[in-house]
Amino acid sequence: MTKIINPKSVVETQREVDYSFAVNLMQFLVVPTFVLDAKGNVLIWNKACERLTGIAAEEMIGTKQHWRGFYEAPRPCLADLVVQNRTAEIDALYVAHDDPAGLAFGLHAQNWCLMPGLGHQLFLAIDAGPIYDGQGQLLAVVETLRDMTAQKTAQTELERLATQDGLTSLTNRRGFDTRLDMELSRACRDQQSMALIMIDVDHFKRFNDTYGHQMGDECLKSVASGLLAAVLRPSDLVARYGGEEFAVILPSVDQAGAEAVAERIRQSISALAIVHAGNDELGMVTVSVGVACGVPARVTREKDVINLADKALYQAKRSGRNRVVALRLDAENPIV
Repeated sequence: MTKIINPKSVVETQREVDYSFAVNLMQFLVVPTFVLDAKGNVLIWNKACERLTGIAAEEMIGTKQHWRGFYEAPRPCLADLVVQNRTAEIDALYVAHDDPAGLAFGLHAQNWCLMPGLGHQLFLAIDAGPIYDGQGQLLAVVETLRDMTAQKTAQTELERLATQDGLTSLTNRRGFDTRLDMELSRACRDQQSMALIMIDVDHFKRFNDTYGHQMGDECLKSVASGLLAAVLRPSDLVARYGGEEFAVILPSVDQAGAEAVAERIRQSISALAIVHAGNDELGMVTVSVGVACGVPARVTREKDVINLADKALYQAKRSGRNRVVALRLDAENPIV
């Protein structure tokens, strides 16, 4: 008797074999991988993903709880943005990413993830690729992850060293220039007041001539510590501008606030009581302080702000040193 084989059943059997092979292949990939179906449920959570997150596959398969591997509170993972057609939100959710317009090739992003199952953060490079059927309907999204923590930490340290003054550990001139450009652009865009404070150590050449360059370096380090103690907001930047000159950038501060910080700086350095035999007036190290503050005009440039703060500083020095002089960004008259 001849056995009739149903071609449809053969095709279905082959599909099942192919699917089973694909699932098993993903399970043992060395790359951490999970797969969501078109409704956002976890289809696959491979062994490498278990090791990366510290969470077993049985806790994830069939659920929408995959976010628990990476974050402490519910939020979309990269694959979710593809499933839910929310790719426009990628900028708000990831610290770095490619243009989401090229979705046909998948999404690529990087982010610091909290990793609750491990108890510490990891910096992950993330790829999410959609899989479609012959009619263009979404079947699944595959998300793969790479631990880039060591590389990111090394990069961050190199960037820190590139913008840090070697003597005082404050931000150096390069870092100052970058931050001033950013804060000036922000202040112009939002039409908010900002301030730049320039500080110069009075009679510093005499200090070096009297005590030597090594003691001069120690003096500058002490002044840097005094500046950090006087400038209280995390958003403010304290920098060594060059030689014995320092600078402070104060975003979103009004005139009264800027003057208060400047006076606190002057008093903080005097309170260090660094002996300075060359300072005829007090016998201690003092600083002169110049402030440029106001809402910058659209045409205001970084050098305009610096020049105005320098002008205020030189007025403070010509007026007898150890004092604060402030000038408006939008006028050439002293603030009184």
